[in-house]
Amino acid sequence: MPGPSELLWMEAEAPTVISSAVDIVTARQRGRALALELGFNGADVTLIAAAISEVARNIVDHAKHGEIAMTGIESPVGGRRGIEIIARDQGPGIRDVAQAMQYGYSTRKGLGVGLPGAKWLMDEFDIVSELGRGTTITMRKWRR
Repeated sequence: MPGPSELLWMEAEAPTVISSAVDIVTARQRGRALALELGFNGADVTLIAAAISEVARNIVDHAKHGEIAMTGIESPVGGRRGIEIIARDQGPGIRDVAQAMQYGYSTRKGLGVGLPGAKWLMDEFDIVSELGRGTTITMRKWRR
């Protein structure tokens, strides 16, 4: 995934605070609105909103509190445009990220498709987690 210094940034909105199911809906709506503003088509808008729901649900279920920041991005090489979504929390962290990214793995009796599903929906996905310090997920989707 290209680093932040390799991208041009559009003006970012304030992050959406995530601590309840209502906040998940708000983040999803904000992501959908930004994706439309950035010129994504209907199918990609739905995929982006679904990925936002998954990472936001992960914050509510595991960390209880966090935030999701979204911004438009542009690659200086080729000028392609996209959206970047960063979900952060200061929760317990993920003990084994590789295991958490496997379909079917769940610590809460769920289907185990949340994080791997979000990765599958987006073009780029990165997760950094430290036990006792929290988790940061960075996802990008590029316009086609």
